[in-house]
Amino acid sequence: MNKFKTAFIGLAKALKDKSVMIQVILMVIAIIAFSILKISYLEWLVVIICFGVVISAEIFNTCIERLCDKITKEKDEGIAYIKDIAAGAVLVTALVSLCIALFIIARRLS
Repeated sequence: MNKFKTAFIGLAKALKDKSVMIQVILMVIAIIAFSILKISYLEWLVVIICFGVVISAEIFNTCIERLCDKITKEKDEGIAYIKDIAAGAVLVTALVSLCIALFIIARRLS
């Protein structure tokens, strides 16, 4: 049970991060939009998976950035490279999720 407590504490801390909170706000907007569109059960499953992947990627990115900042605050090409790649991973997950959302919306509106 202690591991679950630690995990929930970590999630609460992550939700205080601006980048993570932006993803959560976008998720809430998407939930409202998809509720209005009355998407199917299977579409909801896909959308929920996308939410989880994007928010998890953002949390990992935040961890990587904070860890890199602990190593050095000075300008370092290696650290910048690591941070850029981590941010790129978030972008990939967000863009794939956006494409999925657009396919679902297009299908519902046609």
